[in-house]
Amino acid sequence: MIRRLAEGRTVRSVGVEEELLIVEPDTGRPRALAGAVIRAAGPGAEEPGGGGRWAVERWTGKPEAVRPLEFELQKQQLEIDTRPCRSLDELSRELRRCRATAAAAAARAGVTVAALGTSPLAVHPEVVPTSRYQAMAAVFGLTAQEQLTCGCHVHVGICSAEEGVAVLDRIQPWLATLLALSANSPFWQGVDSAYASFRYQAWGRWPCSGPTGQFGSATAYQATVQQMIDTQTLLDPGMVYFDARLSQHYPTIEVRIADVCQHADDAVLIAALIRGLVETEARNWQAGRPVRPARTEQLRLATWRASRSGLDDVLINPVTFRPDKAAAVTGLLAGHVRDALADAGDTSPVTDLLDAVLHRGNGAAAQRSAYQRRGRLMDVITAAATITTG
Repeated sequence: MIRRLAEGRTVRSVGVEEELLIVEPDTGRPRALAGAVIRAAGPGAEEPGGGGRWAVERWTGKPEAVRPLEFELQKQQLEIDTRPCRSLDELSRELRRCRATAAAAAARAGVTVAALGTSPLAVHPEVVPTSRYQAMAAVFGLTAQEQLTCGCHVHVGICSAEEGVAVLDRIQPWLATLLALSANSPFWQGVDSAYASFRYQAWGRWPCSGPTGQFGSATAYQATVQQMIDTQTLLDPGMVYFDARLSQHYPTIEVRIADVCQHADDAVLIAALIRGLVETEARNWQAGRPVRPARTEQLRLATWRASRSGLDDVLINPVTFRPDKAAAVTGLLAGHVRDALADAGDTSPVTDLLDAVLHRGNGAAAQRSAYQRRGRLMDVITAAATITTG
């Protein structure tokens, strides 16, 4: 969905999906209580495996039947989805509303929720008992069974699949910067992984994840997806876990590279930058500007570096593909989407939000800081839960 302004400019709808960890309030230990939390949300809560049915109506403008919470792969997590939003203020309110709904339902089930990309404490995930998820666990073994990770997925409206693929081909070099800004998963099974986003490393075990090369057309994109399905490696098109893809259900591009953010404001920042990227590259396509070549090998190195370093060390410059300071790379991204931000009225809030995360640090920095105070991983989780539900 795209709204045209009086001046002929457009503002694209943007929506966010967040995956949250379900934990005990006192110990921080993950609990396999997604079903209880979703039931506690009351009438209209999502049934296992039913994600996406009602959200289609949101993006197409048809009457909606809002289901506040949804199941994810593991019982120790759940998903919240915002409505499509026009302004960042609206998106901020939506994110906080969704988090509050999840927190209230969790409290009624005797637990709480925390926006953490992985569980700092050791955990044995339990797969939600749907036929699809059970099949994934059987086919992919430990990759699926250990996949307790929480991401932030941003949907941005597009005019057509052709426009969407043109954008996908152009945004790839910029996605690693979004991972660095959102990185919020330094701990894995009770130890510091040495990564800012170990979630991205764990997610990379899927055979269908990561950056993509140039497709060139919607036909080529769909043919590639079908070829992947035809290998009988993936169960269905929903398992095409590219860092950015065309949504199966909505008229959107879905960017999936980010960790879930502790601060709702950081999720708003990520969504604003992604909307700016989509608009910028759609304009470049419409103007006939060619795709700037980038090899998939370079893109993989850039995302690995962002996963490893976050904002604490150098990143790979998306223009030169040489090491550069994190602040310089994030500034380059903001500059690249400057016109799109200005046209959407997002310049001032994005500047403030970006300055805040660069000053405060991302979720990985917050987690390590919480741990260093007393050397207790429980403190990491309870601090994140307080931020999430605050």
